[in-house]
Order: sequence, then structure tokens, then C-alpha cells
Amino acid sequence: MNNVAIVFWSGTGNTESMANIIFNGVNSNGGEAKLFNASEFSANLVDDYSAIAFGCPAMGAEELEDSEFLPMFNDCESKLNGKKISLFGSYGWGDGEWIRTWTDTCISDGAIVTHDAVICCGEPTSDTEVELVDLAKSLLA
Repeated sequence: MNNVAIVFWSGTGNTESMANIIFNGVNSNGGEAKLFNASEFSANLVDDYSAIAFGCPAMGAEELEDSEFLPMFNDCESKLNGKKISLFGSYGWGDGEWIRTWTDTCISDGAIVTHDAVICCGEPTSDTEVELVDLAKSLLA
């Protein structure tokens, strides 16, 4: 089973652009990807996918978006033990603390993190696109 859920929240469109690159990377490398806005995904869907890419930009003081994304992610946490996941997101300030904290949370939940988190300041660059395709491939391995 090489079906991948790509679950994201995006305020400015940058994290959504990243999600679309992962979507294309999964599909062009033999997998089947499905995109979900955070409001469309729940713990009930976790077991339907062999892997999940979660994407959320840094908000506030380098935190996950707390009205849609964080409640959905918190709901999914109990299902992440043994699940292949990767994380991605954009930021406009800071140094990536939110993604490091989030990665640590996922590891504590027992998730199998398949690739270092991919972050970018603002819009994805061509270098970021390469990293995102590598992330997509890691979800299929």
C-alpha cells in the first residue's frame, strides 16, 4: 500500500504550494497521494494511509496553527505509533523551533519520521522543491 495523505493548513499559500509539490512527487514516483486541508482530516482516516505528510506554517511564537490544524493533529496523535510520517511548513521569522518541537512530539508519539522536516522562508524555492520531492519519495520507501 503506497497511498499517502498530505494534510496541511496554509494561511498565505506557501505551505499549500509545498503540499502540492509533495503530492506531485508521490504520484510521479509510483504512489497515490490525496490532499487534505486540516479541516477535512481526522484520526478516523489515519489507518487508511500507509504514510502521512503533515504541513503547517509557523504561527505566533513559532507554534502550530491552533484553530484548525492543532486540534486535528492532536486528535491524530494517538494513531501515529508506527505510522510513517514527514513534516513540512513555511515560516516568515524565527529559526524553525516550531518544526523541531513538532518533530520531537511525533517521535514521542512513536511515529516513524521518514525524512528531515522541510521548511522554507516564504515561498518554496527550487532547492526546497528538490527537498520536498525527496520527502515524497521517503514516504513511499
